[in-house]
Amino acid sequence: MRTRSQERILNLLENIQQEISAQNIYVELRKRNQYMGLATVYRSLEALKLEGKVQVRTLTNGEALYSLIKKDQHHLTCLQCGVSIPIHKCPVHELEDELKSTHKFRVFYHTLEFFGLCNQCQDNHTH
Repeated sequence: MRTRSQERILNLLENIQQEISAQNIYVELRKRNQYMGLATVYRSLEALKLEGKVQVRTLTNGEALYSLIKKDQHHLTCLQCGVSIPIHKCPVHELEDELKSTHKFRVFYHTLEFFGLCNQCQDNHTH
């Protein structure tokens, strides 16, 4: 049974269709006159994560971004400017299927992230 807070967060994530921080979820809910304490936002996100409804991705600066679990996400992330470039090809789907059966593990989602320097930062780095 979901709480009203959890439902509001799910609706918000469905409407914005992008990754968002808990702090920004808090701000967006206030804009919609759906007042909720920041601690409640975090608690609700944690419960939704354990339910397999929400996924989280942590950026290089430590900020956590939340989104609905739609599809697995893969990124190239630049350590200098922080740009995240989505990769649309998944090299680990077969591994995931294998792990599900060999370990009897219920996988909600997976992330794959490569860290380095983007093209622009490489150019700036060499000059």
